[in-house]
Amino acid sequence: MAAEKLETVIAGNYIEMEMETEEQYTKNSKNKLSKYLWHGGSVYDAWFSCASNQVAQVLLTLPYSFSQLGMASGIIFQLFYGLMGSWTAYLISVLYVEYRTRKEREKVDFRNHVIQWFEVLDGLLGKHWRNIGLFFNCTFLLFGSVIQLIACASNIYYINDNLDKRTWTYIFGACCATTVFIPSFHNYRIWSFLGLLMTTYTAWYLTIASLTHGQVQGVKHSGPTKMVLYFTGATNILYTFGGHAVTVEIMHAMWKPQKFKLIYLMATLYVLTLTLPSASAFITFGFACTPLYFVWEKLIGMHETKSLIKRALARLIVVIPIWFLAIIFPFFGPINSTVGSLLVSFTVYIIPALAHIMTFAPATARENAVERPPSFIGGWAGMYSMNCFVVMWVLVIGFGFGGWASMLNFIQQVNSFGLFTKCYQCPHKA
Repeated sequence: MAAEKLETVIAGNYIEMEMETEEQYTKNSKNKLSKYLWHGGSVYDAWFSCASNQVAQVLLTLPYSFSQLGMASGIIFQLFYGLMGSWTAYLISVLYVEYRTRKEREKVDFRNHVIQWFEVLDGLLGKHWRNIGLFFNCTFLLFGSVIQLIACASNIYYINDNLDKRTWTYIFGACCATTVFIPSFHNYRIWSFLGLLMTTYTAWYLTIASLTHGQVQGVKHSGPTKMVLYFTGATNILYTFGGHAVTVEIMHAMWKPQKFKLIYLMATLYVLTLTLPSASAFITFGFACTPLYFVWEKLIGMHETKSLIKRALARLIVVIPIWFLAIIFPFFGPINSTVGSLLVSFTVYIIPALAHIMTFAPATARENAVERPPSFIGGWAGMYSMNCFVVMWVLVIGFGFGGWASMLNFIQQVNSFGLFTKCYQCPHKA
């Protein structure tokens, strides 16, 4: 055990057990390289993960959303849902710290276990909350992975249309299956960095190109023409800022999770610098799918297995239904808003807000809280009011009107193109 030094980090009442392995990383150059490219857990790694995941979802759906909402409403909704998403990400981080602190006071060791959102709900509020959280979170991440796969095939088709979108889905499904070999969010360091770098370059390249060349002569801009399209577009933006379904897993990959508080907000602000002036595409299949890998590993009892090959083989079972669903429902755009209204609304907005209210409802819980509300929002009363607003707004606008519009649009696409369509919205192709 000479290579390992156990360090206790105390931040307020929060005690985090960290396993330091610096000595074994400095023994040779190979391990040094592995550390810098593969083994991440810093604040910067968390920011790269949040930003790259967020920017992919936002940039993929932004042009579609703005075409339905109109420019003015599109910008307003993007700013509004960006702030709301940052707020609920903050709530999730507070609940994570509360849960982990309580468990570590009971001498629970998480060194070989990745904490997930449904476990936080279970530890703080009981099995019924766990089951609800598990259902919504897993279903959302399943279809989130499907959407990333569809988007990848759709975007590459416009670069090379020698193959139809379904064939590209087969190809990229096989490519994305390689994410089974990435153990956890610790190991996304180089991929998050490269993904964000390339997307930033692409977004600003398109922005500069559009400013240089200008618009097509005689082009006309119009606002939303139907109420259904307006709420579909709004729900798409609700979906795009729902990337914090993987917040708990990203926090757990940090050496000091208590520093996560403002990371999601900083990531969102950075994303706005890319998405407000431009639109582009990129995918983050691994981010959406990795939490599903963890759930499956825990279900079959392989989560703490040290063999990467065994875990990778077990994870392949998760990729197969995602691949299949992407072929059945290749409706990029309509499926985003449907997932946003029916799943994201609960997974990353309503459930975290309600969970925070219920967790700190008892006076003793508020008195012993590890993370207290900031004074500038009005303490516990202000936090309670903001949580109630989030629940009511998303329930009525996101789930209610958004669900109605999204389902209507989705059914219309199925009736028009059918399931298993070979090349959705391709010119002159069935």
